[in-house]
Amino acid sequence: MTAYEGEVLAIVGDNGAGKSTLIKIMSGVLSPDAGIIQISGERYKRLTPKLAGEIGVSTVYQDLALGNTMDVTANLFLGEEISKFGFLKKKEMNRQAEKLLIDLDINIPDVTVPVGNLSGGQRQGVAVARLVHRGGKLLIFDEPTAAMGVNESNAVLRLIKRLANQGYAVIVISHNMPQVFHVSDRICVMRQGRVMKELKTVDTTMDEVVSLITGSLNVE
Repeated sequence: MTAYEGEVLAIVGDNGAGKSTLIKIMSGVLSPDAGIIQISGERYKRLTPKLAGEIGVSTVYQDLALGNTMDVTANLFLGEEISKFGFLKKKEMNRQAEKLLIDLDINIPDVTVPVGNLSGGQRQGVAVARLVHRGGKLLIFDEPTAAMGVNESNAVLRLIKRLANQGYAVIVISHNMPQVFHVSDRICVMRQGRVMKELKTVDTTMDEVVSLITGSLNVE
């Protein structure tokens, strides 16, 4: 399985296919039984959460792990606040937060509002911006549009495409086949802990992918 810069790779599979385990391995939470993880030419037998962060592997989980009562800037700089003589440089942090959101084309007009007041799509944007701010290069999304309405889902899908267009390597784990076909460049089908097949999205159909997921289509 390979993820490239400037591309969205979708990973699909039924429950128990191994998608969540794969995320945990890439995030450094679990160790793989075998195989090699290679990132930017460097090979690793396993990652730790600290090492994954250092080499730019970042995961946006379904719960987003945001502080709802904290404003956008505070969430972006959590644990990495800018200070001088023990005092926070809030204006500078706000300025950097605004620039980061503009660079990522994330529409949040006011970085001083509590994150809990934002829409689902905007909250997803804050989670992504925080990872990019911390050096994320390979961005992994776990069911990014779960429990979202149509408009919010579309906003998140546009953000994912923009990230790929800006040169990030993006992996999306999703059960939503129409969204997978809308946002991805390639699709990796997993079944029972194994990669069954990797396909270019433009060269396959939803029926073929579903058949691979269920096992009704043999892999040559």
